[in-house]
Amino acid sequence: MIEILTPTQVEQARPSGRFVGGTLHELRNRVRPGTNLLEIDEWTRQLIAAGGAESCYVDYAPSFGRGPFGKVICTSVNDAVLHGLPHDYELAEGDLLTLDLAVSLNGWVADAAISFIVGDAGDWADQQMIDATEVALTAGIAVARPGGHIGDISAAVGTVLTAAGFAVNGEFGGHGVGSTMHQDPHIANSGTPGKGYRLRPGMLLAIEPWVMRGTNRLVKDADGWTLRSANGGRTAHSEHTIAITDAGPEILTLA
Repeated sequence: MIEILTPTQVEQARPSGRFVGGTLHELRNRVRPGTNLLEIDEWTRQLIAAGGAESCYVDYAPSFGRGPFGKVICTSVNDAVLHGLPHDYELAEGDLLTLDLAVSLNGWVADAAISFIVGDAGDWADQQMIDATEVALTAGIAVARPGGHIGDISAAVGTVLTAAGFAVNGEFGGHGVGSTMHQDPHIANSGTPGKGYRLRPGMLLAIEPWVMRGTNRLVKDADGWTLRSANGGRTAHSEHTIAITDAGPEILTLA
C-alpha cells in the first residue's frame, strides 16, 4: 500500500515528525557512559505517554522478527545495526549507539534514527562511518522531488556509501510511512536513477542509510530481533521521515 496524503493530512503529520526528532535529540542528551538500555526504553515510554503518542514497536510482530517486539525504541550497540532489542546492558565510554524510533501521533507515523558515540572517547573511524550515513541521507533527501523516482533516492544514497568504502546490504532499507509504519515503496540503499515508483506530492518516506564495517552480511541475535554485522564490525544508521511536496522534500523529523 502506498498512501498519498492531502496537504491537510501532511500538516496533520508534522507534529509526529517533530515529536520523533525532538525525542531522539533529548535521549541523545541524556545518554552517558553507565546508562542502561532499559533506562532508555523507559525514558522513551514516559516521553511517548506525556506527548500523547503511541509506540509503533511495542506490539510489532512482522515475519522477520520474534514478535511482539515488546519495547518502544530500538537500541543497537556497536556491531548491532537494526532492530536492537533493549536489554540489561550498561553503555560504556566509546560505544557506538543507534536509537531508532517510530511513533503515531494524530493518526500519522514518523520514523527516524540517529547514531552517535557514547561519552568523549570516540573512535575516529566510527565517526567517519556515522558521517557517511548522514551524508548519504542528505543526498537521498535532496533528490526526493515530484516527478523523480525511488531509484533516484536509492542511487544517491548508494553512491555516497560505496564511495566511502562500504558494501551495501539490500535486505533492509527505507520505506513508505503514513497511517502505518511500514508501507510500500521499499527504498533500497543502492539503485538506478529513473527506475521505480514515481514520486508524488503527499508521499511520506522514511529514508535510512545504514552500513557495517567490512561486510554487508547480517546475522540475527538469539533474541529473535537484533541484527548484527556478520564479522563483528561496528555499524551506523541514520534515518529521517520526509514529505514529498510541490516545492520538494520536507524533513519532518528534525529535532
